[in-house]
Amino acid sequence: MRVTTTIHVRYAETDMMGIVYHANYLLYFEDARTEFLEAIGCPYSELEDAGYLSPVVNVELAYGAPLTYGDTAIVVTRVIESRPTKTVYAYDVYKQGQVIGTDKPCCTATTTHCVVERETFKPKSIKKVAPKLYERYLEVMEPLASEQAC
Repeated sequence: MRVTTTIHVRYAETDMMGIVYHANYLLYFEDARTEFLEAIGCPYSELEDAGYLSPVVNVELAYGAPLTYGDTAIVVTRVIESRPTKTVYAYDVYKQGQVIGTDKPCCTATTTHCVVERETFKPKSIKKVAPKLYERYLEVMEPLASEQAC
């Protein structure tokens, strides 16, 4: 399952060169994850209300064409891996007007998350503490093509 999130690039998100500052993509991915979780019926607030957090433990980004002030970014989000100890999201960022899935994205990325207890930051199994979310991840997951062939 893929969820599309629209981001309007604000002036404050750009650098001296007039392009989106590289770290601001992380904020776009956070917005996209939030919308993804809502779309699958498991809002992030439910995890927090139960006393857990899902921090980012790894980020991989590849930048292509820049986004600039006034552009509208389209972030396509999916889960490509889900295990009891980690979840990996993948993102493709397009500029509005590009053909999603055909044109080369402006940026591609993955973020890896674990689940921790809020009070102690002790890692927990998502399968145990949020079974509904874990099951939804398995239902909507789209592994990378290389993983499907194995």
